[in-house]
Amino acid sequence: MRSSGICLIMIFCCGPTRAQLFQPADYPGTVFGNPLSIPISLAANFGELRSNHYHMGLDIRTGHRENLPVHAAADGFIYRVNIEPFGFGQAVYIRHPAGFVTVYAHLNAFAPALENYVRKKQYELECWAVSLDIPPGLFPVKKGSLIAYSGSTGGSEGPHLHFEIRDYSGETNFNPMLFGLPIADNTAPVFRRLAVYDRNLSIYEQTPVFFQITGRGTDYYMTQPLIKVHTTNVGFGISGFDTKTGSGNPNGIYQGIIFDNGRPVSGFRMDSISYNDTRGINAHIDYRTKSIGGPYYQLLFRLPGYIHSIYREEKDGYIRLDDGKIHEIQIELQDAYGNKSDLRFKVQFQPAQESRLFFAGKMFYPSMIDGNETDDCAFYLGEGSFYDSVHVSYLAMDGHAPDLVSRVHYIGSASVPIGDSMTVRIKLTKPVSEKSQVLMEQMDNGGSTVKAVRWQGDWATAAFRSFGAFQLVMDSVPPQISFPGIVENANLQRSPRIVVSVRDNYGKIKNFRATLDGHWLLFSNDKEKAFVYHFDEHCPPGRHELRVTAEDEAGNRAERVLNFAR
Repeated sequence: MRSSGICLIMIFCCGPTRAQLFQPADYPGTVFGNPLSIPISLAANFGELRSNHYHMGLDIRTGHRENLPVHAAADGFIYRVNIEPFGFGQAVYIRHPAGFVTVYAHLNAFAPALENYVRKKQYELECWAVSLDIPPGLFPVKKGSLIAYSGSTGGSEGPHLHFEIRDYSGETNFNPMLFGLPIADNTAPVFRRLAVYDRNLSIYEQTPVFFQITGRGTDYYMTQPLIKVHTTNVGFGISGFDTKTGSGNPNGIYQGIIFDNGRPVSGFRMDSISYNDTRGINAHIDYRTKSIGGPYYQLLFRLPGYIHSIYREEKDGYIRLDDGKIHEIQIELQDAYGNKSDLRFKVQFQPAQESRLFFAGKMFYPSMIDGNETDDCAFYLGEGSFYDSVHVSYLAMDGHAPDLVSRVHYIGSASVPIGDSMTVRIKLTKPVSEKSQVLMEQMDNGGSTVKAVRWQGDWATAAFRSFGAFQLVMDSVPPQISFPGIVENANLQRSPRIVVSVRDNYGKIKNFRATLDGHWLLFSNDKEKAFVYHFDEHCPPGRHELRVTAEDEAGNRAERVLNFAR
């Protein structure tokens, strides 16, 4: 292996080039209109970088307000409504004759007729979180028809409208900024830093060298325009962002291309991405640097395990420096409206003494199906698990927590992403009275999650999508149910709602059910903060009995009864 040391020499660089990796975008520009009645201002754009996923649409500002009218962006019919505690919260899906689907998410409420329809279905299904397929002729819409009201439900951190354009199959999301929406943008993307990598090494087993970038407008440069590297196979990444006219909000970069002596080598473009592939963001960024607290660096080369990628490559996509010559490098960033910015510098190979690095664990490669087995733990990874080769370490230790019924198994590093589920099997080391109450717990970066397991003898199996520490725990503690601010036999005539708090020692509630006088009652559960019932026709004046039951991931069940007057 070669070391990644880099030294610098001052040399002037110049020379314009043109991109040829991508064809011009060609999408219909008059089909879709503004889904709000105020001018579009973006909080986030398509392809923006998020934890474990690309942002798959536009986040349109609502001026810090909720309940703005949301309109159909084009003619069509409502064919689906989703309600969930996280994710999109409350969302509407519309099909359009042109073969597209639009999605409107984080809604506070639906248009009155649709709201009544959804509420009726929830009571029929006795479930608040629903995914309803709606008959095509039931809710036709015209461009500009009222369909909902904006909000901040689901995985939203503030009021806005999340808007997407997909194909009919739902397999592919398109960049809405390519469809002629009225969004002003005459500002070019901004460079911040450059990262230099040795592509002969795993992306996860090296420390890149970083350089500050200076400049403004469309032209950027480095105070050290000649970079000497100790590898003949060099790769680059950039940190930066894009902005829109009148807004300094940092948005994602639409396109980046790197050139070697005027030849386009490799590039990425955020024009269309499938939800099946959105986790591939972990192969597009320097995941290790981000995981230890650094900024996002977007790689200008494709990792070998990033199969359905956003990249295009000329030949093999490599910049090879084994000729010993100085190579002129240009990096061109572009937004969806054609605004461009450039960074230019030079790079040259400089031989250096090789240094060998040691990494513990078994080596895994992209497209490899393999695992590791011990006397009381096994883990298995499929062909879509790794974006680059990497050593996966393993260590087992005894734990001392009172609910622990296995050893603690440390698998891999949190700085290495997994593209697919990893199967983990752990053997009991203590006898248990009820296997149904045993959960597998994963601990990672200060947090934890638990999952129910499948049993084969004394072996428990579950699947996870990241490395960490894994153990079996015995959970015999039922959830705790309370009614904050409400006492038994309270008079709630002036109260607008009832709030039920449910807490669990492992933080996971599997089932919740509430009945009023023996009949199912609709409680919402936005963001899983609390279960909330807003008084309506289902609770007439008089005395009532509210019965609440909750069940955790281990099947422990609790029940509370509240008597009140209305």
